[in-house]
Amino acid sequence: MDKTLANLEAAVGGIEDGMTVMIGGFGGSGAPIELIHALVDRFQRTGSPKNLTVVNNNAGNGRVGLAAMIDAGMVGKMICSFPRSADPRAFTEKYLAGEIALELVPQGTLAERIRAAGAGIPAFYTPTSYGTDLAVGKPTAEFDGRHYVQERWLKADVALLKAELGDRMGNLTYRKAARNFSPLMAAAASRTIVQVSRLVEPGAIDPEQVITPSIFVDGVVEVADAQQEEALMRQGVAHVG
Repeated sequence: MDKTLANLEAAVGGIEDGMTVMIGGFGGSGAPIELIHALVDRFQRTGSPKNLTVVNNNAGNGRVGLAAMIDAGMVGKMICSFPRSADPRAFTEKYLAGEIALELVPQGTLAERIRAAGAGIPAFYTPTSYGTDLAVGKPTAEFDGRHYVQERWLKADVALLKAELGDRMGNLTYRKAARNFSPLMAAAASRTIVQVSRLVEPGAIDPEQVITPSIFVDGVVEVADAQQEEALMRQGVAHVG
C-alpha cells in the first residue's frame, strides 16, 4: 500500500479539535518541525485544530515547533517530563496565565506509558514517584517489600514524527538520537503521520534496518533539508512555512 501524502497540508488534515497528539522529539532532536508548522498554518487560516492535548518530552523552546503551537493557543494541555527547557517562554506565559494545563510525568514513566499503549497493556506498576505529589490519587501496591505506583497507558489520536529514511509503504529508519520516543509513539497512536528526509521505493531499506514497521504508519511525506529547532532559535525565527 502506497502511504505517501501529497504535501504537508494534506498530512495534517485529519487532526481535529480536542484530539490527543503525540509529537516525537527530544528537544529539537527528531522534532517534526515542518509538520508542526503546517498544523500551525492551518490553525491560523481556519481556527482549527484547537484545545489539543499534546504529548512530548518537553514543552517547546522559543517560538518555533511545539512552542509555536502553544504560542498560537492551539494546546489546552501538555503531558510532558520537562516543561522548563532552554527557552520555555511560550509554555511559561500560557501556564502562568491559566491558559494551558500540565500533566507532569517522569521521563521513564512517560516512555513506558506510551510503550504500554502500543503493547495493549492498560496499566503497570513503577516505584518512580511513590511518596511524591505525582502519585497522589493513584493506586499503589507493595511487591517484595517495595512500594509501587500504578500508571495507566497513554494513547493518542495522532502521532506526528520525523524519520530519516522511509519507503512508500511506511517502513522507517531514524538518525541516531532523533529516534528517541518516535517508535513508541508510532505504536501508541491511532494514526501516525511521518515526515521523512528521504523517500525511497519499497525494498530499498534493508529489512534488518527497519526500526518502525509500516504497520504502525498511516502516512509519509518527504521533507528534504528539514529545519532544526535549535538552528531556528539561534536565527530568531518564529515561523516556518
